[in-house]
Amino acid sequence: MMQRDPICGMPIDIEGAKHKAEIRGATYYFCNEDHMRGFLEGNRIAYFSMEIGIESDMPTYSGGLGVLAGDTIRSSADLRIPLIGVTLVSRKGYLRQKITAGGDQLDYPEEWEPSRFMRLLPEKIEVSVEGRRVKVRSWIYDYQSPAGGLVPVLFLDTDDPENTSEDREITGYLYGGDERHRLKQEIVLGIGGVRMLEALGFRIKRYHMNEGHSSLLTLELLKRNDFDVDRTRNLCIFTTHTPVEAAFDKFSYNDVHDILGDEMLVKTMKVHAGQDRLNTTLLGLNLSKYVNGVANAHVMYSKRLFPGYHLSAITNGVHPFSWTCPSFRDLFDRHIPGWANEPELLVRAEEIPHGEIWDAHLKAKKLLIDSVREKTGVSMDIDALTIGFARRATAYKRPTMIFSDLTRLREANRKGEMQLVFAGKAHPRDEMGKHLIKEIYGNMAQLKGETEIVYLENYNIELARMLTSGVDVWLNNPLPPFEASGTSGMKAALNGVVNFSVLDGWWIEGCIEGVTGWAIGPKANEPVGDEERRTRELEDLYGKLEYIILPTFYRNRDTWMNIMRSAIGKTSYYFHSHRMMRRYATEAYL
Repeated sequence: MMQRDPICGMPIDIEGAKHKAEIRGATYYFCNEDHMRGFLEGNRIAYFSMEIGIESDMPTYSGGLGVLAGDTIRSSADLRIPLIGVTLVSRKGYLRQKITAGGDQLDYPEEWEPSRFMRLLPEKIEVSVEGRRVKVRSWIYDYQSPAGGLVPVLFLDTDDPENTSEDREITGYLYGGDERHRLKQEIVLGIGGVRMLEALGFRIKRYHMNEGHSSLLTLELLKRNDFDVDRTRNLCIFTTHTPVEAAFDKFSYNDVHDILGDEMLVKTMKVHAGQDRLNTTLLGLNLSKYVNGVANAHVMYSKRLFPGYHLSAITNGVHPFSWTCPSFRDLFDRHIPGWANEPELLVRAEEIPHGEIWDAHLKAKKLLIDSVREKTGVSMDIDALTIGFARRATAYKRPTMIFSDLTRLREANRKGEMQLVFAGKAHPRDEMGKHLIKEIYGNMAQLKGETEIVYLENYNIELARMLTSGVDVWLNNPLPPFEASGTSGMKAALNGVVNFSVLDGWWIEGCIEGVTGWAIGPKANEPVGDEERRTRELEDLYGKLEYIILPTFYRNRDTWMNIMRSAIGKTSYYFHSHRMMRRYATEAYL
């Protein structure tokens, strides 16, 4: 039986292996003693995120932030970056979605059994919650790259028999409960995560906070470093995603003191996290040596929110192999050997013949159409222009924008048949998000017999892979500047799917009009009012659909396939998580 060396990826015959170590419930094999020593004693980067999407059937993610965290883990393993992930187990998931015939979203727990995927470790630590000593244990998931590198991920869990029933629920629902419950979750993640890493014997060189949810870890590090701010800052890296100040996590100091007690001094918190309320983003900014945003435009906007702070820009990326569908993997393997390990080679996609690109796309499209029929009973046309819109259902994403003018939509549809595929969950407390899903259903009824429209329930990683590879056009029209980066369009481009998007987040950097896709609305730096922006967005949306996109798709297929090819060769070669993680490694981790 063969296993891989988790340091170099070399296959090891375990029967004759000279170097092995039994640790944390598993046996690891190494090709030499130095690798074994490095694995057991080497320094690591601890990557903290409230959600990490590793597998579709592990509902420990809600959307882009968690899926990005999963891609971070995958690329780190590919590149052999010594990372360890820290997150919450979220035993009841985010939510299981059921949509009624009238478009009402019903929310159910998505309970799962961690033991199916990972090992429970015997070590326990404690955190203080409302004067109680809450036990925290952890599950460990070893993500091993096909190339051999290994990144462990810790899933923190308070569902321990020694805890009260209330405390056992802290790590129940992802983003569940009220503000006090959320604070308890962030205590377990940040403070508990640091303590668990120590209890398990990991040596941590840097602590990387993926958004402010985990920034309470800085308070634990301050205590451990005798409240030396400089020493603490040198240990910390902070990535901010949220582009609006109102969306940052904030907690009243009364609640903070009530829940944490005297374990963490409120006086110290106010110095670093704001005088009025504990602002977790401000805490991360003030106690991190390296701070970055997730796209060039996002950093420019964030600097206006936080004047005086130095923010670097590392545009997000997606894991190339994970988000490329099987037919395009085969295509790239034939024409661009080594693309999965060195995605920059995708720049050579211009050499792939049109016919082979189209054949690969049709295979992916058929898988989607077959799945739609299975899930909904609706038979879609493989030859019709298929537009995909799938993301978290919330107001700023504007999922109903394409229905703003049904007369214009019908006029465009007369230029060539369109069909629309939607997916996305609304947070249980997001009533506006739920209303938007219901509004889509209302438009489905109005357009019945004219434009085929489906809404797929329970958007997850597996469904995202099918959608981003199976549609012809990926539609994205968030309200700028709220799309910090956006990664779904990057996934679509990997599969030759053409982006049609508002100029916000990554698309400002990726869009070459008419070459890699099309833009909706004014440029990001144009000083336009809300009314003018809306008018220009709708004119682009309907005008480009009617006069450019549909005619090109139906009557100029060579031009369409050129755009598909450019989507790969001029965007996917760059917007990938290998490039993202190399930059983190060289700029923040070393």
